[in-house]
Amino acid sequence: MLTLEGAQAGLSWLTVLKRREGYREVFDYFDWTINMNYTDEALLEKLKDERIIRNRLKVFSVRSNAIIFNEIVNELGSFDNYLWAFVDHKPIMNQWKTIREVPVTTEVSDTLSRDLKKRGFKFVGSTICYAYMQAVGLVNDHISTCFCRKRQSTGFLGSGGVSNAI
Repeated sequence: MLTLEGAQAGLSWLTVLKRREGYREVFDYFDWTINMNYTDEALLEKLKDERIIRNRLKVFSVRSNAIIFNEIVNELGSFDNYLWAFVDHKPIMNQWKTIREVPVTTEVSDTLSRDLKKRGFKFVGSTICYAYMQAVGLVNDHISTCFCRKRQSTGFLGSGGVSNAI
């Protein structure tokens, strides 16, 4: 998820969604233990694949982000532990009435972004982090009338679902 969110930087989300399956295949289904061992040659080869966004910085960030992801897993036991600490280990349940109220960043996404950048992650600005937090269930921004709101009232993935969410 974080790789896809980063790939979206500066582009429409639809552009990335159309390439999602290509990303999965090209980047070994986002297995960070494989991603962190890519050679420069392997990444240069991936840049030729039309199924992904062929931006050198974004493609090379997959490896560097996977290395840091692994460091966090080694430090804290899982990426879950790291992420859920930013929301006090429970999903943020916002109470928006209209889609216009939903922010693109928050203090929490600012804090997460700063910490990820401090650790060396690339393509993790606050807007990307907030979209990531929404996607993996740390934040529920479904408006009060949305049919998905109740289904996600306990968090989209729960406190164990983001361990492989690089």
